[in-house]
Amino acid sequence: MTPSPWLFPGGQPGRPISTGQLTQRLNQLGIRPNQARSTALFQLATEIPAAILARTLGIHTDVAIAWQRLSAGDWATYAAEVSQRPIRTDQHPASNT
Repeated sequence: MTPSPWLFPGGQPGRPISTGQLTQRLNQLGIRPNQARSTALFQLATEIPAAILARTLGIHTDVAIAWQRLSAGDWATYAAEVSQRPIRTDQHPASNT
């Protein structure tokens, strides 16, 4: 058998496994990809402001706000942490000219 460049090779030579096939195999093993994704996103929503979450993930701000409300996230902790970070001297503030 020749090595494949794909992490999850499919049945056809030179092609990866389809997302449906991979999901089916993971489900057979008791792994729920959608559930894991949702869990990770909700955890992230508890840790950062909705605006940053939206920009980072490329989602609408309203969706990020909804996730925060559902996950009971409060970005005050994030703001407190950011305010305690040391100021980097190698970065120059943008000029207002």
